[in-house]
Amino acid sequence: MAYNVKVDVSPIYELISSFIVFTTRKWVNNLDVGLEWLDDISSRFSPDARQPFIEAAQFPFTDYDVLYAWAIDRSDNTDIEAFLDHLEFSAEEVLYHSIKSYIPNMTTVEIQRIRSSYIPLLRKWNELYFKEITLQYASLLEEDAAEKATLLHKMDSEALVEYASGGLVLEPGLPIERVVLVPSIHFRPINTYGFYSDVLFIQYPIDIPELDEDEPPTCLLRLTRALVRPERLRLLRYVADEPKSLQEMVDHLNESEDKLMHHLMRLRVAGLLRVHLVDSNDTEKFSIRPDGAAELQMFLESYIRLS
Repeated sequence: MAYNVKVDVSPIYELISSFIVFTTRKWVNNLDVGLEWLDDISSRFSPDARQPFIEAAQFPFTDYDVLYAWAIDRSDNTDIEAFLDHLEFSAEEVLYHSIKSYIPNMTTVEIQRIRSSYIPLLRKWNELYFKEITLQYASLLEEDAAEKATLLHKMDSEALVEYASGGLVLEPGLPIERVVLVPSIHFRPINTYGFYSDVLFIQYPIDIPELDEDEPPTCLLRLTRALVRPERLRLLRYVADEPKSLQEMVDHLNESEDKLMHHLMRLRVAGLLRVHLVDSNDTEKFSIRPDGAAELQMFLESYIRLS
């Protein structure tokens, strides 16, 4: 099926994403920003300023689906303060009608709770951290989005999604009509995605320039770290012939679900797995990504200058 693909770019997405990483610490052990980034940003907050962010970690994670939906539905204006003003001062009915096509069961009560909980925190996050890095990252995000938008006219939609995400495969029968592709830096090297009504929202990681050419590139380190464990090599061999679900792995590999999820995450961020989206209930299957093995040789030879 050919989906209607839109490549979108805005600092608003990155504001929300960086806020999620800082507040929830979700996936942080697998993200390039790492624990040192969390400690550095935390040091900028007084204990009183930090407390609301600590409390926000207990909010429902699905709240972020709402914030991202508002970002998708925004006007062409990408100014962060204008976006936050719109959310804070618009009538609840306006926000409800802008989001009901994405989340049909949303209520005005939930809208009021979410905007009153998050808007002050997002303003503070922008003030204390995000606005000083906006210009640093804006050009990288815009350049990558422009490249992917150009490819819209040269590749079919499924191929573009897999290329941009480094292995996210849309299986036939997904209940969507539209895909929104958004480049991301703070979530590097993870793809994040969420299903709305008829819409699949995907944030894909982009490469950023390496600062020290004498150090091994991050992409090479991800690959070598992923392959250091023999059980991960066996896992790649297991999924080489056809896509396998997590349950199939649990049944046949004599590993716990938690351990398998950890191994899969390491292999995913290294670009060694294709992740097949089977339905809108987050059902995934995994297969080997042949390009990953080729990239390992390429990055290794380039770094040690064999070619």
